[in-house]
Amino acid sequence: MELREIMTRNPEVVSGEASLKEAAAKMKDLDVGLLPVCDGDRMQGMLTDRDITIRATAAGKDPGKTKVADIMSTDVAYCLEDQEVAEAASLMEARQIRRLPILSQDKRLVGIVSLGDIAVHGGDRDLAGEALQEVSEPAQPKR
Repeated sequence: MELREIMTRNPEVVSGEASLKEAAAKMKDLDVGLLPVCDGDRMQGMLTDRDITIRATAAGKDPGKTKVADIMSTDVAYCLEDQEVAEAASLMEARQIRRLPILSQDKRLVGIVSLGDIAVHGGDRDLAGEALQEVSEPAQPKR
């Protein structure tokens, strides 16, 4: 099964020029912890609630003046819409991520796949369970 068959299409995005305050408000309104950062339909990065907390709040940055592009994650894992669900699950396991942006062949953002999408629509419960187990492996805290 290809990712285009199970992905959430046309995800909400945020501009890299938006302030963190705007992005956080959008996350609150949408009840999400992750937003793709795009210029039009070209993905530039991803912004998570953790990015805001660790890279901005903990560093004392002003959320009204700090731009999304200043703290977003740029090393973004992704899959193409015609790749198999198993490939996405494997990448999610390896990178320990729960959501994966899906791009078209010309590298435009067309959707997002979550572990939930794989579990509910992926057709392979063992694959979904294995991916969840690997993604959920705790990292060792720095102490």
